[in-house]
Amino acid sequence: MPPNAMDSNFNADPENNISNLKDINQSPQVRLENNGSYYLKIFQSSLNLLAHLLIGVTVGASVLFSYRNGSLSLTGIHIVLCVIGYQLLMAEAILCLCPNSGWADGLRLVDKRRVHWILQILGSVLGIFGSIIKSLDKSVNWNTLHGQYGLVAMVFTSVSLVNGLTSLYAYEFRKYLPGNISKITHICFGTIAFAASGISLCYGFEKHNFIEWATPNVTYTLIGFTACFTFIIIINPSITFFNKTLRVFK
Repeated sequence: MPPNAMDSNFNADPENNISNLKDINQSPQVRLENNGSYYLKIFQSSLNLLAHLLIGVTVGASVLFSYRNGSLSLTGIHIVLCVIGYQLLMAEAILCLCPNSGWADGLRLVDKRRVHWILQILGSVLGIFGSIIKSLDKSVNWNTLHGQYGLVAMVFTSVSLVNGLTSLYAYEFRKYLPGNISKITHICFGTIAFAASGISLCYGFEKHNFIEWATPNVTYTLIGFTACFTFIIIINPSITFFNKTLRVFK
């Protein structure tokens, strides 16, 4: 885009410049549309920046709680692995594909997809491994809402990880599975996994040990932060899922 394109009718094509002179009365409408796009970018950038900040605060508080006694217990390892896996790496993996995401804006689409896959694999492995560690440490598992949503997150993360391979190689698998179906299911499973991990974390914050360490006010603030950035992050994949689903059934 040339400098000051928002404020002029400049076009590198001379014929289009002649057309612009003929249609000079249409310039206010074009400027209005450009302003709308600009404001949308500002809004998206602001939401994504807010999500990055809330992720940092939430993950940081969780890691500090894990190290409150100096060394990591099995529960501390579970917290560190799951929070870094789900709320940091997987969250950033989703955000890097969103428009105006911040740090990934300068990357080409193909590079964004590579970064998405690297972060997604690392986050999934950490989250799954962290859940398994805690389940082995307990005699009774999945008997709390925290554990049950954690199980949902782990299952859908595993399915999404495998399903992502078919999405990545959608062209090669097109004879056996339509590419759109593969991508739609990958988005669906991944969104459910991330949302479930956020809900599980909120119930984890309500544990007595964390409330006693962080105080009730800080605890409920962190729950609000988690709910807020989880909602922001799943907006774009939810819209993409809806649009792709509509195209399949049209």
